[in-house]
This record gives sequence, C-alpha cells and structure tokens, in this order.
Amino acid sequence: MKTLKNLFAAVLATCLFVLTAKAQTTQSSPSNPWHFGVGLESGITLSGIASKTEFGATGRLQYDVSKNFALTLTSGYYEFLGTNVRNAMGMVPVKLGVKAFVGSGFYFSGEAGAGIETQDFNVLKNTNYGIPKTTKLLWSGGFGYAVKSWDFSLRYEGFTGNNKASYDNSNFSLVGLRVGYSF
Repeated sequence: MKTLKNLFAAVLATCLFVLTAKAQTTQSSPSNPWHFGVGLESGITLSGIASKTEFGATGRLQYDVSKNFALTLTSGYYEFLGTNVRNAMGMVPVKLGVKAFVGSGFYFSGEAGAGIETQDFNVLKNTNYGIPKTTKLLWSGGFGYAVKSWDFSLRYEGFTGNNKASYDNSNFSLVGLRVGYSF
C-alpha cells in the first residue's frame, strides 16, 4: 500500500509540473489528424470486487475531427491484483470514445465498450470457486490534460454485466489514472 501511495504521489507531482509548464498542446495545429499512443494505467476499485488495485497498459488510436474534438479507440490489458484470499483477475478492454477539448490542452472524455475477462471473477485462492469469466460492459467518464506528446487523465470506470442471472455481485467500478505518450 505504501508503494501505491508513493506511485500516486510521483504521478501527481509530474502532472502538476506539466500543468505549470507553458508548452504547446497537441491540439493547436495538428498536421496529421491520426495519433497513436501508449499508456500506463493504475486504479483503485470502489466496490464489488475483492481486489482494490488495478494496473494496466493500453494503446490508443486517436483521430482529431477538429481542433476541439477527437474520436478514440482504446485497448490493452488490465490486471486486478490478487489479495490474500482472492486470485488476480485480468481483463482486455476494447473501448470507443470521444475527447472534447475545452482550451489550453484540457479535455473531457467519455468511453464505452467491452471488457473481456481472462480469468474467472473473484476466485478464492486454492479453489475453483468463482463467477465464470464473461464479457462486461465498460463505460467511463473523465478529464485530462494533453501537452505535446504527453496525455494525463483521471477517470471513473464502471464494469457491469455477467450473463448469469444467479450471480448478482460481479459489477464493480474504479477511479483510475492514465499517463500516456503519443507518437
């Protein structure tokens, strides 16, 4: 937990440093509307899952429709860390989204898509008991800041659905931070 706090403190310090810099944003005069970026993500789950920590890596394809509006396609891998009683769980997210820039590199974002679980949900260690893996509906909203090739964002993300009527406790949510770099 101490390492996680240090990681968030370092990322927050980096964000504050970048926010105070007087740099040109990527949205001021795009010569090519297509951008590809990679990002590292971390999150803290809020409810419905034994794991309290998520780490991941994503790739994002972005198309700038205009100076103030972009479409995104994001995919990668999320790992929900195990606990002393539950196994880890992986997920492959595939999301379509939008970014609405409101000036000076700041933007609001929204995404929706599917999350494909790679292991059964909430499995107790040393047992086969758990909710069978499935595909969940993902949806998120957030805000961020893009400067030059860097992109920092904070989001709320919800995971819903389980395709099994008898399992009603497999929905969950998280608050996450993404630090990305665009090429």
